[in-house]
Amino acid sequence: MNARETFSGGVAVITGAGAGIGAGLARHAARLGMTVVLVDVDAAAIAALREELCAAGGSAHDIVCDVRDAVAVQTMADRVYQDVGAVRLLVNNAGVEQFGYLWDTPVDNWQRVMDINVSGVFHGIRAFLPHMMATESPAWVWNLSSIGGVAVVPLQAPYIVSKHAVLALTECLHLEVQAAGHDHHLHIQAVLPGAVVSNIFESAGGVQSGDTGAAEAQRSAMLDIKAEAMDPLSAAEVVFEQAAEGKFYLLTQPDYVGSAMSERARVLTSQEAPRLRTERRFDPAQN
Repeated sequence: MNARETFSGGVAVITGAGAGIGAGLARHAARLGMTVVLVDVDAAAIAALREELCAAGGSAHDIVCDVRDAVAVQTMADRVYQDVGAVRLLVNNAGVEQFGYLWDTPVDNWQRVMDINVSGVFHGIRAFLPHMMATESPAWVWNLSSIGGVAVVPLQAPYIVSKHAVLALTECLHLEVQAAGHDHHLHIQAVLPGAVVSNIFESAGGVQSGDTGAAEAQRSAMLDIKAEAMDPLSAAEVVFEQAAEGKFYLLTQPDYVGSAMSERARVLTSQEAPRLRTERRFDPAQN
């Protein structure tokens, strides 16, 4: 089946839908005929996107929700099932970046990355999966890792750690759904975007003391990569088609991200220590 046959007519809930790949996924979901629930802390951004999608003939709702708040996410999930309908696609996408050496990183910045990038995914799973399992209807859960989930990069450690965590969480969840006997209708998939246009680098945290120059130099390097990044709508089209094909790892740029996965496997197999590279082979940071 193709993406339209698989997803058309269903409800998609997308966190971090206000910009970047989240907005791209929302736009493509609407084009496929899905009712889209836009979730973000940026009320203005998701209101504008809702108006855009509805003006184009789509169906969309916007809900302001901070994924760090487990109670708020549960309330949002219950509201969706009550007011919109059963969810066919849950996309745990909300994420933030952080630049700087680990020893310079403010504790609050570290916690912000973990709370949004990792706990936000966990809260989404706890809030939605019981509903999705109870319906016995076909449903999909996409958790946004990153090419950074299979790479190691200096000066972006909090983000890289969070995306490794999301990938492991998703792989474990895939097995748990099988163990619980729900894999006949509930599909768990990991999304690993490469470089996709977003504002994640501009809004990323930095450091207030220590080597601030190194942190900002890394931000600048990532902004240079952004200039060559993939359009979010094009990335969304690739992800939806791969999901409909039943793949577990959904890669926005299969060759590019796949090469990072192969390199990670090679390093682990050879048990090499990480080596600092002067050239940037992979962009570690898009969600």
